[in-house]
Amino acid sequence: MHSTVGGGSTDRVTLPALDSMRAVAAVAVLATHAAYWGGDYREPVWGTALARLDIGVAVFFVLSGFLLSRAWFARQARGLPRPSAQGYLWRRALRIVPVYVLAVLAAYLLLPDNRDASPGEWLTSLLMLDLYVDDNLPAGLTQMWSLGTEVAFYLTLPLLMWFATASRTSSTDDNGVRRLVLVVTVLAALNVAWILDLSDRLDPGGTMIQLWLPAYLTWFCVGMVMAHAHVHREDSRSGRALVQMGAYPGACWTAALSLFVVACSPVAGPYDLVPATLGEAMTKNLLYATVAGLVILPAAFAPPHSRYVTVLSLPALRHAGHLSYGVFCFHLVVLELVADWRDIELFRGRGLELFGITLVLTLLVCEVVYRLVERPALRLKDVGPGRPGSTATTAATVTSASS
Repeated sequence: MHSTVGGGSTDRVTLPALDSMRAVAAVAVLATHAAYWGGDYREPVWGTALARLDIGVAVFFVLSGFLLSRAWFARQARGLPRPSAQGYLWRRALRIVPVYVLAVLAAYLLLPDNRDASPGEWLTSLLMLDLYVDDNLPAGLTQMWSLGTEVAFYLTLPLLMWFATASRTSSTDDNGVRRLVLVVTVLAALNVAWILDLSDRLDPGGTMIQLWLPAYLTWFCVGMVMAHAHVHREDSRSGRALVQMGAYPGACWTAALSLFVVACSPVAGPYDLVPATLGEAMTKNLLYATVAGLVILPAAFAPPHSRYVTVLSLPALRHAGHLSYGVFCFHLVVLELVADWRDIELFRGRGLELFGITLVLTLLVCEVVYRLVERPALRLKDVGPGRPGSTATTAATVTSASS
């Protein structure tokens, strides 16, 4: 449940700051949705900045790329067999499915807009297939497109890492750099081609094809590159370079905020739901990838006893990170219920009030869900396939609040 790297007693590295970064991402996503409901997007300057807080999704994707791929790179560096794909997928299912199912049930049972949903619509949502069969997601679940995309990455990762770590030892193939560069190059090229051409060419109509996994591969790749560098932070130029950059979190955040300002400009496309041009969509995609990488970098690479890591390691912040997945899943259901309770009409203001009440109530809901559902479910991770103790699964790995 915590950001710990390592399987053996001599190979454990704790990265507590990453837990807190998940909290930052979740609050950003909640804030942008509250701002949208309140009509704050239309306000000059700060309204656009609130709209761009959907960059929290990019932070989640970069974190997933980093946390989940690192186990493969760490085992490769030690000359060990790859992690068990069965065990990995079992742990992913335990982490994702129970809370997701609860969120779907809450959305369908509590929100009036979903009361006429057919059994087929219920089933489609429970199977996380809305993204692939409809271009309008159910009320309270519109954020779940990103979870569907992330799950697609989870399912693809073992195959990607098979290609990226085909060489078992770090002493050959330049620590596996050339093979990783090849994989990342292919994925990035697919990302660009998908946004600029393939998503339009292959669009069957009635889906959200523009939001499928290929459109965000670059975001995951940023995390994968950082994970490889983290494993080889002492024996590779890229690793040492990122360690040096991570030692200056102020510089990383200044660069990230500068690029975020650029993303708030027209070069990254409209700030509302008006479709962006292909060039604007690609620009926004790459800016978000860079900003997310810059804010994650010091959390992963800064000296463990630095003031920056010490602050992000505060128990309250880390616990907020533990609740972040629940916040992501439940916040829109809570937001719509709060809007109805407080009589906050769509686009009629009161966004700050909506944000504050929704945040507090969502955290309360997620605290209960975390204690009664998430933690008990994760205790089953060692009783399923590929459980620890077998040769195939004992390895250096990274886990976090949502791993």
